[in-house]
Amino acid sequence: MSTGDLDALVRVTAPNYVGKSRPDIAFGTTDTLVGTLVLAVTGRGVVACSYENEHEVFERVRREVGTFIGPDPRRLDPVRRELDAFFGRRLQTFATPVDLQLATPFARSVLQIMTTVRYGTATTYGEIAARIGRPQALRAVGNALAANPVCVIVPCHRVVEGVGVLGGYAGGIAAKERLLRLEGTL
Repeated sequence: MSTGDLDALVRVTAPNYVGKSRPDIAFGTTDTLVGTLVLAVTGRGVVACSYENEHEVFERVRREVGTFIGPDPRRLDPVRRELDAFFGRRLQTFATPVDLQLATPFARSVLQIMTTVRYGTATTYGEIAARIGRPQALRAVGNALAANPVCVIVPCHRVVEGVGVLGGYAGGIAAKERLLRLEGTL
């Protein structure tokens, strides 16, 4: 999305946005080894790092988080730099805070566990289900991971079905495999 497209989208969907004032929610994109990621950052942290279409992410953030949305390099650039460092194998743990308000309460519990799964390791859906105290909730854990609004930063790609079976991923299997290879897990 070009700056002009984003400005037009912002004018239509966030009429309170004034070009020179700092928005409540910074919004933009970044290109990575696994494709373009759509970013949204609130005052609490990264609320979206998504493979989804920019318009869809923008609408969801506008609907569920707030309407004062626009570009703000001061808040987006640190996230972009960390993502660049991660993909350049210079960063293993993100320092950027995460804002999980786009996740359901159940998904938040799953995603919070995911932040403890270290770089270069993998876990299974069953292990995550057991860690949240719901050992039979494999499908619910999978759904929570599939809906992760903060991909890569909250490393849902580190969950596999089992030995030799990757399982699904919001960015697609090729992106998941590339992330796991980048971390030395595969």
